[in-house]
Amino acid sequence: MALTPTGQIVDAAAAAGRGVGAFNVIQLEHAEALVAGAERAGAPVVLQISENAVRYHGGLAPIGLATLAVARESSAQVAVHLDHAESPELVGEAVRLGFTSVMFDASKLDYAENVRATREVVLRCHDAGVHVEAELGEVGGKDGVHAPGARTDPDQAQEFVAATGVDALAVAVGSSHAMLTRDAALDFELIGRLRARVSVPLVLHGSSGVPDEDLTKAVDAGMTKINIATHLNKAFTAAVRAYLSENPSVVDTRKYLAPGRDAVATEVARLLGVLRAC
Repeated sequence: MALTPTGQIVDAAAAAGRGVGAFNVIQLEHAEALVAGAERAGAPVVLQISENAVRYHGGLAPIGLATLAVARESSAQVAVHLDHAESPELVGEAVRLGFTSVMFDASKLDYAENVRATREVVLRCHDAGVHVEAELGEVGGKDGVHAPGARTDPDQAQEFVAATGVDALAVAVGSSHAMLTRDAALDFELIGRLRARVSVPLVLHGSSGVPDEDLTKAVDAGMTKINIATHLNKAFTAAVRAYLSENPSVVDTRKYLAPGRDAVATEVARLLGVLRAC
């Protein structure tokens, strides 16, 4: 199946009141696991590559082209997304490679500069038919720090979307990146107020720290795209550890990476079921 535009997946979910799972790719095994889980669940999925993963691989093309190839071979609806890109040049490369969306993260800048920089990226990406997500109200924890205190102001969010023309907006409502426990306290009342003021789909970053029942409540309150990475990395790592503990003499990397890949596929299928049941 050909790649599916991210906007097509996200807008359809928003119209139906359902969640869309967006999961991070670090190694090729992640991409394979994510599409396997989507096929098993019979659900669309967004495969994300972050700027941190790009740095790990020394460039976007190696992991990006591999992920695009896996996505194109899937029978599921699969989009490929650049996540948390702070560099307009990296955004341009993702567009040239064929990514179906980008998340340009200028949230560390002051508001006026965030608007200016984001608007420039949106204009270039829309010329290429590429969906753009941005962030307002910095979601904590991208460097491993649990900082869930930031909140996005609904009035400012409405103004930001109108000024930039973004297609989706990541908002700060109590989640935090890199959480190892699932006990984040979301502000559901704020999600509802944001949904009422913002005309584009809302994105929940740092969703690894959110328990299943609160993922359901978040979607019901107005969230659409649900980003999950750390939770799946925990599943991958636990399966690898268990295999190596039981088979300490194994040196063939395929032997222990395969259980990790299988564990992620199983959990992705389960999570997609949670999000689509909302």
